[in-house]
Amino acid sequence: MSVWIAVIATGLGCYALKLGGLVTPRRMLDDPRVRRFTDLVPVALLTALIAVQALSDGRTLEFDAARLSGLGAAVAALLLRAPFLVVLVVAAGVAAGLRLLGL
Repeated sequence: MSVWIAVIATGLGCYALKLGGLVTPRRMLDDPRVRRFTDLVPVALLTALIAVQALSDGRTLEFDAARLSGLGAAVAALLLRAPFLVVLVVAAGVAAGLRLLGL
């Protein structure tokens, strides 16, 4: 039962955040500091997500050669301005290939 309470509380929190964004006055959103913050937050969150997924396994820090090689391949594809889907396929392919070889 406590899991359902957590699910409902999380859902209500998400709706409250959405409502907060809808009722925020326009003049507050036009402030340059708020605009800069909203431009940088998604980048920071995505970077943190990538770091956690690439460098951890559960609660431990783990430097897995296949994961790091996949991340490196993704960075290389991004530097070559490949489309996002190509970046994903390249990263997954490199990581899967190295895992297949046992590295």
